[in-house]
Amino acid sequence: MTQQIVASTTDLEPEEAKLVELQAADGAMVPVALVRDADGDFHAISDICSHGAVSLSDGEVEGCRVECWLHGSQFDLRTGKPLQLPATRPVPVYPVTVDGDKVLVDIDAPLAAVS
Repeated sequence: MTQQIVASTTDLEPEEAKLVELQAADGAMVPVALVRDADGDFHAISDICSHGAVSLSDGEVEGCRVECWLHGSQFDLRTGKPLQLPATRPVPVYPVTVDGDKVLVDIDAPLAAVS
């Protein structure tokens, strides 16, 4: 698979997130948090917190980070790295392209992977 259209640029306000389910090349469905940061830039990260296995798209977005609603772990939207405990492992980050008013994500080419 390649890039998939996931939203319109008007679907999210700054500091807002939503869950999108995308199909990987192997056919698996992948939950992705599509997030718009405070500057209006779009990011795509795994929707599953590496600590508590809950949805990050339900968390609070502040600046260029998202906070897990369950235990308060925070992740950098650009790198997927945890910025606050209890999470210690990063979450995958996927390339985002904005083409006109379309937001596209490529889950088959992660920029960062869980280690």
